[in-house]
Amino acid sequence: MPVQRLNHAVLYVRDVSRSVAFYQEALGFRVVQAFPGAAFLQAEGSSNDHDLGLFQIGAQAGPSSAGRATVGLYHLAWEVDTLAELQRIATTLTEMNALVGASDHSTTKALYAKDPDGLEFEVSWLVPADLLTEEVLDGRAQIKPLDLAKELERYGAQTRGGIGVSV
Repeated sequence: MPVQRLNHAVLYVRDVSRSVAFYQEALGFRVVQAFPGAAFLQAEGSSNDHDLGLFQIGAQAGPSSAGRATVGLYHLAWEVDTLAELQRIATTLTEMNALVGASDHSTTKALYAKDPDGLEFEVSWLVPADLLTEEVLDGRAQIKPLDLAKELERYGAQTRGGIGVSV
């Protein structure tokens, strides 16, 4: 049986309460189960039991060196349904001083942020399959800075993204 999708991710964090508060404010996750040193969160609209698990390892934990000195996970990516939602999250992440980048991958429009432990994540909107023109497809080889205002004008704020569609 082939893998269908990622069901959830689990992160080791310094302080579960701080991380829960961050993911609630930044992405609207809600706690579905918690106990001392751990929490399980669900994204709004998700049918998963949980989308993110957090396990506390304490304030003494060093920063992740994945990608710099060790192998490890670079980032997680969550999809949003509209560019309006991507814009709302961009504003929230900016206000939280968590936004570290925004890229136009042609077929996807992406924000990059770091949580309180410096773990990076992506929030993206995928161009719907019926709007994938040759120009869009040919642009995949080049990553450009995201001009969200331009993309909102091009695709519309409420156009539903191509959830799970990557060509």
